[in-house]
Amino acid sequence: MLRERLSVYRSRVRRELTAAFDGSHSAHEVAASFAIGIFVTAMPTGGLGIGLFFLLAYWFPWLCRTAMFASVVVLNPLVKPLVYAGSVKLGAVLLGTDPLVLFDVAALDYAVTVVQLLLLGNVLIALALAGVGYVVVLELTRSHRRRHRHSRRLTP
Repeated sequence: MLRERLSVYRSRVRRELTAAFDGSHSAHEVAASFAIGIFVTAMPTGGLGIGLFFLLAYWFPWLCRTAMFASVVVLNPLVKPLVYAGSVKLGAVLLGTDPLVLFDVAALDYAVTVVQLLLLGNVLIALALAGVGYVVVLELTRSHRRRHRHSRRLTP
């Protein structure tokens, strides 16, 4: 059952990225679009990320929409809780767990501290994921296009 779901998920990611690889955008544009998508998707936007994708695509026509939206498939709702948990943990390692701002209400102190830890860790993790995503998608795009050009030369 799990193996079947992973196979479907892998096929969907491959289909989305292959569509981006075959587009008219340069390899750099595809990779940058994916990296921007990963960054926005990793952030705790509460669903506003999709709207931001449309705005970015409107303002920056060089962005590859397919690559941006492929990032949503990669950072799906099953993966995002892991990103958020890692973000809080990273934030706690960097800032500690003592409240930075005190409100004299324990629940509010705790909530503000968790949000601060989440945001700091999340920005750092999102930047790291975007950087890795850029490098991986750039190489995959170049490789796919080389292979595609080579296969076109071989067919009569």
